[in-house]
Amino acid sequence: MVYQKFVEVGRVAFVAAGPSKGKLVVIVDVVDQNRALVDGPCSGAARQMINFKALQLTKFVVKIGPGARTGTVTKAWNAADISTKWAESSWAKRQQAIATRASLTDFDRYKLMKAKQARRGMRNQLYGKASKMLKSK
Repeated sequence: MVYQKFVEVGRVAFVAAGPSKGKLVVIVDVVDQNRALVDGPCSGAARQMINFKALQLTKFVVKIGPGARTGTVTKAWNAADISTKWAESSWAKRQQAIATRASLTDFDRYKLMKAKQARRGMRNQLYGKASKMLKSK
């Protein structure tokens, strides 16, 4: 089977649009073919109905029943240690890098530019030495 992540009760999803954008939620119930009832008590997202187009499914799943209450979702979230697993994922690290890059000041961007120039210069020096050694052999 090619597709591994399905919309199911207990699936952890990343909200890509709307008022809870950027937060993790758990699918509590599937309302119809377009919407799901989600809850994100540990990430600060309110219990609400969200269109599937605004959700991006993650690989994480918590064990809850359909229509589980907020307290049950919180206990299952903590038992599955979703916050730690999410923080270790490359997706979360990429989101953090994007947020960090967006919050740079002009001086920080200047320092970053100079650091890249220095790295590029060192790389070119090493490449030049290596190519010179290969030509001499």
